[in-house]
Amino acid sequence: MLKRPDSAPAVHPAIAAFATVEGRLVVGGVPIDRLAARVGATPCFAYDRGLLTQRLARLRSLLPADMLLKYAVKANPMPAVVQHLAGLVDGFDVASALEMKVALDTAVPAARVSFAGPGKTDAELAQAVAAGVMVEIESLNEARRVAEAGARLGERPRVALRVNPDFQVKGSGMRMGGGPQQFGMDAEAVPAALDELAGAGLDFQGFHVFAGSQNLHAGILCEAQERTVELFLRLAEGVAEPIRYLNLGGGFGIPYFDRDEPLDLARVGGNLEELLARRLRPAFPQTGVHIELGRYIVGECGVYVTRVVDRKVSRGRTYLVVDGGLHHQLAASGNLGQVIRRNYPVAVGSRMGEAASETVSVVGCLCTPLDVLADQVELPHAEIGDLIVLFQAGAYGLTASPTAFLGHPLPAEVLV
Repeated sequence: MLKRPDSAPAVHPAIAAFATVEGRLVVGGVPIDRLAARVGATPCFAYDRGLLTQRLARLRSLLPADMLLKYAVKANPMPAVVQHLAGLVDGFDVASALEMKVALDTAVPAARVSFAGPGKTDAELAQAVAAGVMVEIESLNEARRVAEAGARLGERPRVALRVNPDFQVKGSGMRMGGGPQQFGMDAEAVPAALDELAGAGLDFQGFHVFAGSQNLHAGILCEAQERTVELFLRLAEGVAEPIRYLNLGGGFGIPYFDRDEPLDLARVGGNLEELLARRLRPAFPQTGVHIELGRYIVGECGVYVTRVVDRKVSRGRTYLVVDGGLHHQLAASGNLGQVIRRNYPVAVGSRMGEAASETVSVVGCLCTPLDVLADQVELPHAEIGDLIVLFQAGAYGLTASPTAFLGHPLPAEVLV
């Protein structure tokens, strides 16, 4: 019978979300040792289909019913994951031609795919225009190139303006708005840009603001959403035609570390409900209002599984050497923006429920002292052959890591 390790002391919620059977972690209904055998090798990433579905159901229950939910493919572009989410979200946001291809391979219509990000090439813009994907314009130069692509193809490109807001969001892991930015057009430059775009042959849809990512503070997110709505109302005064698209961004964070408190999603959803009813619906009754999430949807639904290949003691410190490393999980190693390195939730996948009995460091197979996946953590005693599992691995794992470093093979990915 499956049981959850909720009763174990000091279990991180990310670990408790997964079931166990006879001391083994279960992902997608499959015990971890059998899953590794099914994949054929370690290391590997495994994503839980059921947890993804539950995650979307919870989001839908707490967000406004008439708010459209987009998935930011950059968080995890694995085709099977994107295919599964296609039936659960209202659209996709992509940031490259390859992500666009993955999105267009699903049943989601091209009209519900948007393409954001600086530095889009002429070829990428032409692909988006030809497909009917909406281009979120980051600069006037890009707007001109989109118009040229449309003229060449005989199409009227669907576009929105990505706006760099005139405010900053505190508490975000990465600030992507406010101050000087490579993202979007400065809010104060938008009116002049709209004047230039008016005769460019573009089908202008609306605005997109994405001010920051990985925020766990509901109050800060609510304030940012309120200021974003105020900005939308101000910018819309200079638009003659109806606004059909407003994207409030996302930035919802997940708790990676022991002291992190989960985001109060109910509070954020309630604030969005009030903003829609009080400010947006009266001003934009026919406008599609979007929230765009990536990490919050997939991050807690995936694990990274790696096998102990050596166990050694060096001057009193115990090391578990595994067959994976930072070339697959750069963020977990602390080398993707952490100022002070902290450990992701980690467990011995074949010894769930056992009490911690030793302090160890889990290190990877790369020839660099940076390759540390867990530093001085308390775990049950692990031997060569045991499976070490890193949690919160569903977003910005494989594709955000230096996979070619030192020439090790790519890990498998599986959706179960």
